[in-house]
Amino acid sequence: MNSFHGKTILVTGANRGIGRAFVETLLKAGAGKILAAARKPETLNELVANGSGRVKAVRLDITDADQVSAAAADHADVDILINNAGTAALAGFIQADTVEAARADMETNYFGTLNMVRAFAPVLARNGGGLIVNIASIASHVNFPLLGSYSASKAAVHSLTQAVRAELGQSGTKVVGVYPGPVDTDMARALDIDKTSPEDIVAAVLQGIATGNEDIYPDAQAIELHSGLLADPKAVERQVGQMLPN
Repeated sequence: MNSFHGKTILVTGANRGIGRAFVETLLKAGAGKILAAARKPETLNELVANGSGRVKAVRLDITDADQVSAAAADHADVDILINNAGTAALAGFIQADTVEAARADMETNYFGTLNMVRAFAPVLARNGGGLIVNIASIASHVNFPLLGSYSASKAAVHSLTQAVRAELGQSGTKVVGVYPGPVDTDMARALDIDKTSPEDIVAAVLQGIATGNEDIYPDAQAIELHSGLLADPKAVERQVGQMLPN
């Protein structure tokens, strides 16, 4: 946890779920300032009120390149960027009426994350190098037909994470990928499966960062699926393929 003491940290999608848990946990870890970002900053009022002056609400739609550029210009003291904001269409590729859900998932999860990385990489470099944390998913590694377009967009985030890690290595910025299994958030409310709490996910992520991990599988289901993919990827593909949309 000492890695976060006194740092300025920007968390996207901070108003609920994993993002909110990051803000609350990082406060306890001694973060100096947390920039809690969301499309509707009024949804962050409680976090700001409970932040003892260390939490600032930031209006930010990560799909809006102009807003992202303005955020980077306004917050040139950021040490750590946590790319958490995302969407998930509960749909397959063929059964969906149109490709709009797939396009929306890709715009937010992939292009939105890319917007943030491109805007804040120079900020982190000017500050001597920092940390970027991309919240991907175990679905980055195997497509869940129940969440077809979401899985594809998170696979893109995984690829982005690998590429940016290589590009930014010389600037002193570390890039971490996080690959959770199902998490008990509003996004996953409709899924009748076992889920891990956001707080447990965040605790595991911060512990993983503190111990120097670049790829973090923060829960038992993610660890099990990742191990399965290494041992027998076709078996895992068949397993998740049974989770078809209604």
